[in-house]
Amino acid sequence: MRKIVVAIIVICLVFHAPFVEAKTNRELMKNQIEHLIQTDPSMEGAIASISIRSAKTGELLMEHNGTTRLRPASNMKLFTAATALAVLGDNYTFQTELVTDGNIKWALLDGNLYIKGKGDPTLLKEDIDQLVGTLQKKGVKFIRGDVIGDDSWYDDTRYSVDLPWSDETTYYGSAISALTVSADDDYDAGSIIVKVSPQDIGQSGKIQIEPQTEYVHIVNETETVSADHTTKITVNREHGTNTIIIEGTISKDTSEEKSTVAVWEPTDFALAMFEEALQQKGIKLLGEVKRGVTPENTSLLAVRESIPLSELMVPFMKLSNNGHAEVLVKEMGKVMKEEGSWEKGLEVMDEQLRSFGVETDTLVIRDGSGISHINLISANQLTKILFSVQSEDWFPVFLHSLPVSGGENRLERGTLYRRLANPEAVGKVKAKTGTLTTVSTLSGYVETKSGETVIFSILLNNVLDGKKAKQLEDQIVLQLVNL
Repeated sequence: MRKIVVAIIVICLVFHAPFVEAKTNRELMKNQIEHLIQTDPSMEGAIASISIRSAKTGELLMEHNGTTRLRPASNMKLFTAATALAVLGDNYTFQTELVTDGNIKWALLDGNLYIKGKGDPTLLKEDIDQLVGTLQKKGVKFIRGDVIGDDSWYDDTRYSVDLPWSDETTYYGSAISALTVSADDDYDAGSIIVKVSPQDIGQSGKIQIEPQTEYVHIVNETETVSADHTTKITVNREHGTNTIIIEGTISKDTSEEKSTVAVWEPTDFALAMFEEALQQKGIKLLGEVKRGVTPENTSLLAVRESIPLSELMVPFMKLSNNGHAEVLVKEMGKVMKEEGSWEKGLEVMDEQLRSFGVETDTLVIRDGSGISHINLISANQLTKILFSVQSEDWFPVFLHSLPVSGGENRLERGTLYRRLANPEAVGKVKAKTGTLTTVSTLSGYVETKSGETVIFSILLNNVLDGKKAKQLEDQIVLQLVNL
């Protein structure tokens, strides 16, 4: 009898051992993370909301102020990306249409030419050249009418409600329009790239802008200095204008300094690019260039279709593109409620987030990018949506869009470019970063040493040193990697 009892005890201990070990590991992880938060100097006077879940079951493995609402910064984009994929679909594209209310006869377009924007943030100069090229192929050499830019697909509110005035000239604070142009395939719509390179010592720096356009006015107040001096260039746009002032010194041994600057009024910028393309193609405009609305009875001359949302998600999330987030909010409003506005788009987001189990009544959502300091999200709600979306058909697209620790190139690593480079973390972390003044956040997925996947969200607010706050986040994630 004693042998039977002993055998039963041994069997129970054997089968119970993994449970005990898992529980022990969990307690150890919790204690280590709590210790990091309590002892890290960057958290003095600051606050953290942390949530860790099992990716398999959704069970909360650990939380620290998990229900406390904090500013999420760009972790808000996790909500925006998930709802956009659910509402619009991963094959969704944006169009830009070239239409006319007239007729083409011989070399004359007898009527107005309309450029109707439908929110495409990926429209480049070469795309405009191709659209204008269709006129050239049709033999058009004269337009007896006006060139009219139609951005009525969205409302005329250019900035989200809480965008700081100081961000207005930055690429991450650019104005939102349904008709807009990007400078390169980072797709910072409504912006231009300013490049400064040295010339002879004592001369001003050489300025180049991309795309080349006369829409902006450059004031060059730079000076080339010797190699033993420091390069210090500032680029600012005067409020309400397209006068860009470039100041400072550029060292002789500096190859190039590059800045991206938002233009004033992106619709007019796109129109200027079209007008310049017409001139380059030798098409003479007899009328004016202005804004307006496309009438109903028009003929489609050409259409440019963007890359699908599945591809746009990569620069959007990996490079944390604020403009993409706000375009997606307005697009959801347009598609679902027939109004391309923040108000309607955020209503759609709220409804979709509820379907994912997110308790939106406990949150404050003011935009799609997270640039607002009014947004309030808890870490538990972020890990909840990260768990819920795993069952969606488009989840591989969502997961692929997240920055990756130790990726092979700039775009793969995204905003984790210089972070989590430890050998044990390489390729194990896929997560969205977030940064505002006094805010640092990181949320995503970790593949642990034991082969399991855990979901995490770390929201740090009221921090004085963002760099040290990010180092703390990385230390916490490394604790998860080693589970």
